[in-house]
Amino acid sequence: MAAPSGTRAEHVYNELRSDTLAGRWYPGQRLPFEELCTRYDASVGVMREALQRLAEQGLVLVEPNRGFRVMPVSEDDLRHLTEARLEIETLTLKLAVEQGSLDWEGQVMAAHHRLERTPMTDPNERHGFSSDWVAAHHAFHNTMLEGCENLRLRSIAMALRDSFEIYRHWSLAVGRTKDRDVIAEHRRLLDRVLARDPEGAAAALRSHIELTKSLWLEGAPKDDDAPKATATKRRRRSSKTSAPKRD
Repeated sequence: MAAPSGTRAEHVYNELRSDTLAGRWYPGQRLPFEELCTRYDASVGVMREALQRLAEQGLVLVEPNRGFRVMPVSEDDLRHLTEARLEIETLTLKLAVEQGSLDWEGQVMAAHHRLERTPMTDPNERHGFSSDWVAAHHAFHNTMLEGCENLRLRSIAMALRDSFEIYRHWSLAVGRTKDRDVIAEHRRLLDRVLARDPEGAAAALRSHIELTKSLWLEGAPKDDDAPKATATKRRRRSSKTSAPKRD
């Protein structure tokens, strides 16, 4: 029996979002509609809905008469985005620490436990973070913010985090994780939250965000260009092998 359309739409959206956040679609890459429908086994309507939702979150760019592409990255945008996160997300976390219930504490602990026990990479996936780790990381940060009673602040903070995910991926591309101890950073965040230390939690989050920005700025040219070059080479090889033979 086929899954209800609503369930299918949510599944396709989650898959496309996960692939985008994990860097399987690189920044600025065009998202060919027919290819997406085939890859995700989705109808035109379902795929359009998924892309529109990602556009609302700042992960996909809609270009009139040209279609969709992954949101491009730039140094200026990263600085502006970081500035906004440092103001809004740290405020939201401070309020969460002050207002969060005992049940919320338990949810934060459970989300951290899942994150810490989930491998960052998966040998069965081509590159980037594993899909499970991306989901666990997203859940941990969002769960911390959910202690804040101000829904508007939470919504803005989470939307900014979504927009930041693409930068985070390229700052921590496989092989560069030695540049930071992500496990220790998350543990420091958890400790300050459970200690009900609003200023300490905000300081830990600020350091976490700023380090991602710094690493991306250091490696941006290499990380930004490498996927494009790979894709170009793949297209060239494909065109050569598919070209008809001439007599």
